[in-house]
Amino acid sequence: MLQDIVVGIDSSTTATKAIAFDRQGRALAEGRAKIALANPQPGHFEQDALEWWSSLVSALTSLTSQIAPERVAAIAISNQRETFVPLTTQGVPVRPGTVWLDERAKAEVEELARAYGAERIHEVTGKPCDVTPCLYRLQWMRKHEPENFARFGMITEVHAYLAYRLTGSFVTSTASADPAAFLDMKTMEYAGELLGHTGLSVSQFPSLFRPGSVLGHVSDEAARATGLKAGTIVGAAGGDGQCAGTGVNVFVANRAYVNLGTAVVSGIYARDYAVERAFRTMTAVSDKGGYIYESVLRTGSFLVEWMLKTMFQTPPGKEKELFNALEIEANAVGIGSGGVMLLPYWAGVMTPHWNAQARGTITGLNASHGRGHVYRATLEGISLEQTIATNRAAEASGMEVDHYVAIGGGSNSDLWCQILADASGRKVARSATVEASALGAAMAAARAANWFGSVDEASAAMAGQLTDVFNPEKSASARYSELLKIYADLWPTMAAWNARLVDFLDEEKTR
Repeated sequence: MLQDIVVGIDSSTTATKAIAFDRQGRALAEGRAKIALANPQPGHFEQDALEWWSSLVSALTSLTSQIAPERVAAIAISNQRETFVPLTTQGVPVRPGTVWLDERAKAEVEELARAYGAERIHEVTGKPCDVTPCLYRLQWMRKHEPENFARFGMITEVHAYLAYRLTGSFVTSTASADPAAFLDMKTMEYAGELLGHTGLSVSQFPSLFRPGSVLGHVSDEAARATGLKAGTIVGAAGGDGQCAGTGVNVFVANRAYVNLGTAVVSGIYARDYAVERAFRTMTAVSDKGGYIYESVLRTGSFLVEWMLKTMFQTPPGKEKELFNALEIEANAVGIGSGGVMLLPYWAGVMTPHWNAQARGTITGLNASHGRGHVYRATLEGISLEQTIATNRAAEASGMEVDHYVAIGGGSNSDLWCQILADASGRKVARSATVEASALGAAMAAARAANWFGSVDEASAAMAGQLTDVFNPEKSASARYSELLKIYADLWPTMAAWNARLVDFLDEEKTR
């Protein structure tokens, strides 16, 4: 039977999706299954690694009930990033996996920064010191769970764990190990000296493969569990953010992708390695090398949903109705939201300030303002934040970014897309690709199956079409250019005040 399908697996924070794609990138069938998320105490977010596997099994079983397994040329995994689980030497989870949302290692961030040097960590890993990467949680476990730590045999992020269960080999992609801050980004090898500060050795981490290469093959045991054919190629893909970029062909000159999802994640592709606090540097899902300069705002559509539920107390089932009303009201308000400005740091700030203690702010309110002003200020705050990030990434790369490809639920908002276009002075085009991360993984699988000469070629051939295009309006962009100067001063003006408030609350907790 002709092997005319590749499967992209998207193992995200809440679900696993297994999607079959053809050579043109068209989705033919899909299986999906949920993953539970535990919050055992404030700031701690965990998952059962066995559920990563059982969810994948369910998704693949559903998929292979719809298509003949013999048609599958290769599979590859896009994984939730900065999430990992330690295993014994026999491959058994020592404790629950910790998720990228986890904030338990704030003290360890400062400790490693002092011990190794904050700038040196940034230069080596491409990531400024921040609570999100797995590196710091390893240090936390060493301090707070010494008995568990002594049992650590293998350290696996999600990609490595699933690859282990699929193939029986202890392997992963450089584009999955990299977001965890485990790699030296210049050599694409493990940062042995830095990992040594956590009490671990390179031998406890999986073997590294570049995206698009063959990691291994589906084992007999995994075939029986999933319905896949034994011997099916398992290709190396990478983190979901980088895979999403590949899925919308980020390799096109002057392009940035922007995922207007729960968080707002954006990136541009560059051949050369660079570090800057305005972005974190990731490995591109490409076998030709290169990097993604990535900005992250932890609250995107999350903030819109929070407002609907918390501020506007939307009755269940009425969310879409209110959302549509808010779009109309906010559109009528006009640029600057009647003087209301919002700083979207509801979950701290990563790029460019790297402050986990930062708090969101709504300022400029008066008695004449309504919900339309606050909603538009939300979209403007996020768009202005993104504009600053893209400007600085473009400057660091020496590349002129003239358009975004927008994905994620927020891209369905015409108003949001137009505000981003006007605020940034760049075109915004919607992608027809709904599951960009899964498609990016499928492109890596297509390269592993030798359908194309490179992942980049697969991306060009399989990426979905661009649909609606939002062009910046000249006069609106001029107004937003003025507003951006005011917005850019908001956090520097408030940072010291924010620190005093955080100190006050910390003191209150200890009483």
